[in-house]
Amino acid sequence: LSKSHSNNDYKISIVMGSDSDLVNMKPAIDIIEEFGIEKDICILSAHRTPLEMMEYAKNAEINKIKVIIAGAGGSAHLPGMVASLTNLPVIGVPIESKVLKGIDSLLSIVQMPGGIPVATVAINGSKNAGLLAIQIISLFDDAIKIKLQIFRDKQSESVRLKNNNLNQIGV
Repeated sequence: LSKSHSNNDYKISIVMGSDSDLVNMKPAIDIIEEFGIEKDICILSAHRTPLEMMEYAKNAEINKIKVIIAGAGGSAHLPGMVASLTNLPVIGVPIESKVLKGIDSLLSIVQMPGGIPVATVAINGSKNAGLLAIQIISLFDDAIKIKLQIFRDKQSESVRLKNNNLNQIGV
């Protein structure tokens, strides 16, 4: 039997390479808050603050973090570098860039070498990153598992209602 955890037992971490990434990472923050899970949010750069990034990643487990969501644009090294320093699951969020529209970020994150996995979501897909982190948490927290099922049921019902409305009102 898995037990239900209080909010102080664990956290989901949301890290990003720059404050300009916050607008794209906000949906992850919002969905994690909706589920009532504690979070740790910070700006770390694999290139500009590598020592702080290494310290954060190495101490994540000690700091009660269970999943790390890392958003990065351009060369997007942050998710992979964090993953190389911890055994915790890391979810990479490619951030849309001006020049290559985030394709560069997506390819950088998704093409991790064998042995250092990073789960990768769509460009600017931080809501799904948050939901994936919540699904991981639901493996050991029954209360979150129930909330997740309710969330999924509401989504399904919303689609059914829209379909009924379409059938009644027409195109």
